[in-house]
Amino acid sequence: QVQLVESGGGSVQAGGSLRLSCAVSGSTYDSYCMGWFRQAPGKEREGVAAINMGGRTTYAESVKGRFTISKENAKNTLYLQMNSLKVEDTAMYYCAADRRVRACSVFPLRGVEYNYWGQGTQVTVSS
Repeated sequence: QVQLVESGGGSVQAGGSLRLSCAVSGSTYDSYCMGWFRQAPGKEREGVAAINMGGRTTYAESVKGRFTISKENAKNTLYLQMNSLKVEDTAMYYCAADRRVRACSVFPLRGVEYNYWGQGTQVTVSS
């Protein structure tokens, strides 16, 4: 079993930056693949970025070049550095974890493949 707690959300103007954190506890952190997802009101959940056990990263086209996913194994923490934020990045952001091949290799940005989720942190970008 693994527990995930997100932090770092907030309000920022377009063009600004935020760094989200996801603290992981309850299991061996580096044996899980991790992902960031977001959901805006009235929209479906969207995969934003993922990182597998070997450090390979995957990004949604909408955030490539602006967002960076990383992890610090010594601190059992996952990060999402978000730069050049746009109004359309406004959403609740969630981190997720799983260790199965469908999440880690086949569909890293598909939320249904992840079994463990945090409670979310709100990101609001204003114009």
